[in-house]
Amino acid sequence: MSTEHLPITPRQRLRNALRKPAVVIAAVALALLVWQWLETRSRLDFLQEELARRLAAADASAQESRALAKQGQESLLSLQGKVGALEANLAQAQSQQLALEAMYQELSRSRDERLLAEIEQSLAIAAQQLQLAGNAEAALIALQSADARLARAAQPQLLPLRKLINRDMDRLKALPLADISGVAVKLEGLVASVDTLPLAFEQRPKPAAGNARKEPAGSRWEALWAEWWREVRQLVRVERVDRADPTLISPSQAFFLRENLKLRLVNARLALLSRDGRSFRDDLRQAGEWLDRYFDGRNRAVQSAQTTVKGLAALDIARDLPALDDTLNAVRNFKLPRDKR
Repeated sequence: MSTEHLPITPRQRLRNALRKPAVVIAAVALALLVWQWLETRSRLDFLQEELARRLAAADASAQESRALAKQGQESLLSLQGKVGALEANLAQAQSQQLALEAMYQELSRSRDERLLAEIEQSLAIAAQQLQLAGNAEAALIALQSADARLARAAQPQLLPLRKLINRDMDRLKALPLADISGVAVKLEGLVASVDTLPLAFEQRPKPAAGNARKEPAGSRWEALWAEWWREVRQLVRVERVDRADPTLISPSQAFFLRENLKLRLVNARLALLSRDGRSFRDDLRQAGEWLDRYFDGRNRAVQSAQTTVKGLAALDIARDLPALDDTLNAVRNFKLPRDKR
């Protein structure tokens, strides 16, 4: 039986096909294509997984970065607030420093000006005491205060001013001035004692030396007569009056007399303080005349007041006091350049 007519099985077909080069090449190519496709698919799966993993990591990193950025922004805002507060404090500190520097410069610049102002004030007080009150002691105290202030300052440029002050002090010390304060105190004492001084018409006659009561040596009638005669003799007294006119005044006139005497003494005190020698002497002369005429000259208080008034009237209070114009002008000349600057 011939084999040409037998049916061909698939295995035979495959063998036959494998025997053909084209089929083999096609099979190999197909196999390569399948392997390439599988390889590409596996790589694509790996790349997708890797990309997904990296995208997830990138997303996490982005979220972390956003959180860090937000935290950084909050920190930045906090830092900006702190920086603003620090800048404000720095500006305040700088302004305070500038103010302190300005104050220090002003103090250092005005130290001499304050010194000159104090010296000028002391000299002005001394000049007022000399011109208005004539009080050389108070003026001397003011000059000594100014000299002590200059001595503590120890500034050589002010040495000429100190020499002028010392010259004025020597001139005041060399003057034979009256004790103005003492004279004023005496006048005040006289004013206070006017109300207690007895007037001339109020004086009582002195008891006679032989008026002492004695017991008569005779009878009772003689004693009675002697007693009666003694009483009658006391009813009338005859005394010698040294004045030509007895100064009899009424009680109201006595009141005004005392007040006018006080007024004269007060005017004398005002004239003393104003260095008006003429008015001082006139007021004391009039007061002395009233004391001699209207008051009891035998009273010790009246005698003391008369002696005091006469002694005060003999004082010379109108002496020329030195002026302080040169010293004041020197102080103002020192202040003038500083005021211009």
